[in-house]
Amino acid sequence: MEMKIEDYLAQGGVLTSPANVPPRYRAELMKLMATFVDSELAGAAGFADIINEGPGIKERIAAARIVLEKTDHADKVLRVMGEFGVDQGRYANHHPWTARLAREADIGATRGEHDMRLAVFNYPLAGWADAVVMNLLMGRAVVVQLAEMQMVSYQPLAVAFRAIAPVELRHAELAEEGIARLLDEGQREAVEASVAYWWPRVAASFGQGESGRFDALRAMGLRRSTTSELRARWDAEARGALDRLGLGTP
Repeated sequence: MEMKIEDYLAQGGVLTSPANVPPRYRAELMKLMATFVDSELAGAAGFADIINEGPGIKERIAAARIVLEKTDHADKVLRVMGEFGVDQGRYANHHPWTARLAREADIGATRGEHDMRLAVFNYPLAGWADAVVMNLLMGRAVVVQLAEMQMVSYQPLAVAFRAIAPVELRHAELAEEGIARLLDEGQREAVEASVAYWWPRVAASFGQGESGRFDALRAMGLRRSTTSELRARWDAEARGALDRLGLGTP
């Protein structure tokens, strides 16, 4: 007797082609990929605007590399989406990736109307120090999320995430190095203000509580850890990074 595909996935099976993907699985997989692609493209667009505010050539080179690599990461996942019929060229040019809300806006985990970016990428950066702090806190969130997403049951996507993960980790490490330099230059007050601003917004990117979808996503092999577990891992990693820098948390 042939095993139903839902049972196969629930027992840890993996899928390798759009041809054998059930409709609900496809919808959830596309949502996961779109959230990642849109967040990377929006993040890269926001950081691109800040490159020339870098205090030196090395800092500008590092920022430009981050923009390049985040765009490349979006492309890697967009190629997987292309196997499901997504028009990759139109997708990359269709959304206003540089669009931002007012700095004082507070939208929680709500997505914008234009795309699937995480809510945190709807807020504007306020100068170089602010960008570096955001890159550290969100970078640590991305590292936590990618540890989870490398285990998704759609094998081509898992392979893409495994290639992306070490590069995103380096982005977070570069941000930590950048904050250390800012502190050495006497910019503690600006850094602390940015930590206070970005901390709750990055925390909100994990969502609020457990949705009823979690059990279904876990059964499909698209999630393993709960929202609260992921947020707790980020909290520990981000606090560890700030502690190494001699900074407190809000």
